[in-house]
Amino acid sequence: MSNSPRLPDTFSRLAWSNLAAQSAEQIALAAAPIVAVLTLGVAEGQTGVLQTALTLPFVLFAIPAGLLADRISRRALMAGAEALRAAALAAIVLLLALGALDLPLLALLGFAAVCGTVVYSVAAPALVPSLVSADLLPAANARIELARTIAFASGPALGGALVGWWGASLAFGFAAALSAIAVVLLSGIYEPARAPMPRRHPFQEIREGAAFVFHHPLLRPVFITQFIFNTGWFLQIAVFVPYAVRHLGLTAAGVGTVLTMYGVGMVIGALLATRVMQRIAFGTVVGLGPVAGFVASVVMALTVLVPSPWLAALSFFLLGVGPILWVISTTTLRQSVTPPRLLGRVSAINIMSYGARPLGSALGAIVGGFWSAEACLYLAAAVFGAQALVILLSPAAALDRQPDMVGDEVAVGC
Repeated sequence: MSNSPRLPDTFSRLAWSNLAAQSAEQIALAAAPIVAVLTLGVAEGQTGVLQTALTLPFVLFAIPAGLLADRISRRALMAGAEALRAAALAAIVLLLALGALDLPLLALLGFAAVCGTVVYSVAAPALVPSLVSADLLPAANARIELARTIAFASGPALGGALVGWWGASLAFGFAAALSAIAVVLLSGIYEPARAPMPRRHPFQEIREGAAFVFHHPLLRPVFITQFIFNTGWFLQIAVFVPYAVRHLGLTAAGVGTVLTMYGVGMVIGALLATRVMQRIAFGTVVGLGPVAGFVASVVMALTVLVPSPWLAALSFFLLGVGPILWVISTTTLRQSVTPPRLLGRVSAINIMSYGARPLGSALGAIVGGFWSAEACLYLAAAVFGAQALVILLSPAAALDRQPDMVGDEVAVGC
């Protein structure tokens, strides 16, 4: 089809490695708490320790990963990260076989495996522009996100099924094998050589990347929008399950079905992204995600007055289909306006916006505890409205087309 541009073979290896790596991550993330509870007999309170270990690397290592991605081969860095994940998951399999696995070891090895996720997530967007031409960036990013979405939608169910049918060892072993496949695929990628960077103090390099993002007229509002979006999203998700059971009358299966619409929306959005970006002004596509998020939050708030599971399902569908267009378009934007020498650090700073997630969850706990889940949904709608305003009033929403690619001669903070 003429509307489906053919991506280079070397990029296809990256895309397949991304599918393998993301699937390994999701299967392991689903299997870990199941094993903790069913095999190790961990109580509910202790599972929080495990969840902390599985999220902490994003806060601790995103910036160091960005520094490394700008200093050394991004392909080699990603391959090393996946090898670390494969080794950590294989160690879990070995400890299970020996009957020596306990919660501290599971948390430690899970922490190491997620470090691989962080490095891959930072380095992959920085590597893509060296593998495809500027006009293919939207299609390339759409394919990367489609793979991530498929893994996100199917990985947890597959991980749970593997543990339930054949045991924890097979689940972690399968995830380790997928990571090993990702290493093999990455090893066959040709990465063009980059000019060596002068070595400076790490804090200088971090400051350079942060200054570029927060002084850039297009990237600054994108970061702010993403931070606010994550706050609203986790504020809403923190109270949805008890709200859905109590107010919407959903069973556990019904809650799962409604939540599945989020993944369905993500898959459809990723499949349509390239065609949408070919037909609509670039800035309009950037604005679609935040607007869809706001509409979705209003639809969810309407369930307070009209307690319909169908409205809740529509809300999650919109939260999937719109924001996936946001991820693809804003990733393309960052890759276009960021000098190649800064791409790793800029990607890392983008991931730091995930720090808003515990903020949103904490807001949900406070507002839900002192007032009600309904109050949380109203507050979430207001938060989503704020992020939509930020991006719609920014220069990013006014872009007629994808910006031209810049080189390393562009000044920081331009």
